[in-house]
This record gives sequence, C-alpha cells and structure tokens, in this order.
Amino acid sequence: MMPGTTPLGRAEGPPRRVAILRALQLGDLLCAVPALRALRAALPETETVLVGLPWARWFVDRFNGYLDGFREFPGFPGLAERPPDIARIPAFLAEMQRERFDLAIQLHGSGPFVNPLTALFGARQCAGFFLPGDYCPDPERFLPWADSGLEIRRLLRLVEFLGAPSRGEELEFPLRADDFARLREIPEARDLEPGGYVGIHPGASVAPRRWPAERFAAVGRALADRCLTVVLTGTSAETALTAEVAHAIGRRCINLAGGTDLGALGALVAGMRLLICNDTGVSHVAAALRVPSVVISTGDNPARWAPVDASLHHVLGRESGVAVDEVVGRALELLDAKSAVRAHSPACRLLANTS
Repeated sequence: MMPGTTPLGRAEGPPRRVAILRALQLGDLLCAVPALRALRAALPETETVLVGLPWARWFVDRFNGYLDGFREFPGFPGLAERPPDIARIPAFLAEMQRERFDLAIQLHGSGPFVNPLTALFGARQCAGFFLPGDYCPDPERFLPWADSGLEIRRLLRLVEFLGAPSRGEELEFPLRADDFARLREIPEARDLEPGGYVGIHPGASVAPRRWPAERFAAVGRALADRCLTVVLTGTSAETALTAEVAHAIGRRCINLAGGTDLGALGALVAGMRLLICNDTGVSHVAAALRVPSVVISTGDNPARWAPVDASLHHVLGRESGVAVDEVVGRALELLDAKSAVRAHSPACRLLANTS
C-alpha cells in the first residue's frame, strides 16, 4: 500500500472516528494492547471505540488512554464467543451505521463471519484480516491471515500495514490503588506480602486447555513442602475446581477463586513470586506485570499465544503431556532466578507502597 493511501494517512486527513471489532476474552484483548498503543500514537485525536463482549466495558475503562468508548456486541451467527441475540442484531447494526464511523477495523480473527459483519457497520472504510478465497470487503486494506506466529505480532502487522508504526510488543495491565485496597478487603489476602507467595491458576475457559487438577495439586504440594505459600486463583465458575485442588494441597494453601474482580486479580498477580497456570487469560496478566510464570499449554497453539519473553515465562506443552516434575523443576528455576527486573517493576513498587 502506497503512502497516503492507507486509512490512517488519507489525503483528507486521518479518520475522526474508528470502530474496532474484537469481541473476545481477557487474554485476547491484552494481546491487542500493543496494536491499540500503536493506533493511539498514530491517531492521538481520533475517537477510538471498541466493539466487544459485555465484560469489556471494564477493559475500555482500564485502557482509557487507548480507547474512548465501548459498544456492546450482541453476538452473531457462526461466532462462538457469545450466543447471538438475534432480536438485537438489526438494531445494533442500525446504531453502528448511524454513527458514521470513518474506519472499522476487524481485529477479531481470520475473517469468516466477521468480515461481512464489519462491512455492515457502514463505516467509510473497512480494514482487517481475510482468508484467501473468502469474502474480503476491501482488498487494499485487508491482510491475508497468517497461520503461524505470535498473536501480538500478527495484530501489530495489521496496524503497521494501515500506517501505525509499532510502539513495542510489551503488554500492559494498569493497576490502581483501589485494586490493592479491594484485595486487602479479602480476609484471606490481608497477610499476603509482596513476593511472599506463588500463584496457581488451574482453570481455563474451555476444558481442553486445562491441565489435570490432580497435577496442579501435586505441584502445589511440592511448593508447599518448600515452605512456599500457594494462592489459588480462578473465576466464580471455577470454585469447585479450585476447592478440589486446595483440598489436595492441604497446608500453606489459600483459595481466592471467585473472590477477586479483574483489578484485584491484577493486584494479586503483581505480588506473586511466580504464577503457574494453563494457557489462559491470567497468563497474559502475568506477562503484562512481568511476573515470572510457568504456562502449561494443553490446547491452543503455544506458538500463537506464548508470552514474548521466553526467559521470564516458560511454556510447556507437548502431545504426550506435561509431567509434574517438569513443571516443578521449571518453577524452581524461575524462583531461584530472583529476577532483578521483576523485583523493581512498577507493579511491585506500587504493591509495596500500598501494603
């Protein structure tokens, strides 16, 4: 694409209003932060609106340096992220069309189902990804979907193609003083000291991504035997799972699953010496906060979702399965490293100052 023909470098000036479709979960949106950061740097005066799942109102509020507004996505036939509210879809599309966005960016995925949907937003221009042979709203502003590579870099390639230079690959998870205050309001968390505990997150949004509960428990026992306090995290839907793991670990174990909102979870992760988890959203929280982690990948392609910093985050995954001893070994390696970068991270300083 020649300079001046990109949606961000039009002869008549940059777009005034941009809608971004990425109706996905926490980890997916955190992986999009480098792309959002690049867009804001390229379009500092542009109103940028996220079209996302209901929970993502929190994300827009948290990342209000990059996003200015939120439109709730009602779902769409063929997309698994949310059962479609068929009765709501026509009104949603009419509302989007009335807003007269200058640019709609399909940042959701490879293109099937979502490219026709993005075109129906009625923006002056559309951009995004497409699969060769499938519907492409604008061949000049859509990139072929790459089958390999990190998700973070894939999304950055698109915004760079549109005229927004990269501002780095690092993730972010902004923390606020009230996140730590809400964490301290939980009785079981009041005595936790920054760097004084390790985290285990045995859940994941879909079953194929979950390493067996009994193996997480075995890892927890091994760490507790080394006089480490183990803190279990999870959603309210995962409390039965974490209760099973907590019971099997026994001593030196605190189960906080279902007890934290996303902000308090970030505060909790910021104080961990180490996180052990499945390949799920909390892995990206740890990457954003520069907390060392061991990530067990039993489902999706780790080459797509792995953290960028392989020295701080060890991803284990193979078809034959991941052994308990290997996870414990990697955990001890990271605990022994005592990363100076981690110890002096802004998140750690904020946590220490609010304890």
